[in-house]
Amino acid sequence: MNDKELLMLLKSDSERGLAQVIGQYGAYVHKVAYTRLRDVCSREDIEEAVSDVFLMFYNTGKKTSFDMRSVQAVLSVIAKRHCINIFRKQCRHEKTVGYDDLENIIADDESDNTDLIEAIKQLGEPDSLIIIRKYYLGQKNIEIAKDLGMNISTLNMKISRGLKKLKKILEEGM
Repeated sequence: MNDKELLMLLKSDSERGLAQVIGQYGAYVHKVAYTRLRDVCSREDIEEAVSDVFLMFYNTGKKTSFDMRSVQAVLSVIAKRHCINIFRKQCRHEKTVGYDDLENIIADDESDNTDLIEAIKQLGEPDSLIIIRKYYLGQKNIEIAKDLGMNISTLNMKISRGLKKLKKILEEGM
């Protein structure tokens, strides 16, 4: 069904029209949401964002009597703006801890992490910082890469190599 037919259906039977829009553009909206939110939201949050986008589309259409030129264009704008807003909210709620406090946080853990802490320190900078931020603080890769001024693929490679080095250091120490 093309956009003109969808708009006619939305005008005549908005509920059936919305079901058709969801069926036709659901994967597209999900892709937009997943691309923008995968690093800061869970799958459930992304699904909720997709549902919100279709609800916003429906409410906007009702207010304007579905007088729009393109369903895809309106959905695209709503999806992108909504996902940007969610992304910004998620980034504001992230907790940050200073690097100097990290050792105290790790030391407060119930288990004995002395060997692990020493092994992480042996990785050197920036590998030790990356491992601590990712696995102890739970920060997202994209956030770490942005803060350290590096490409996300470079960061991913550093994490992979850092974990291999860490494993080797821990095995040699045993």
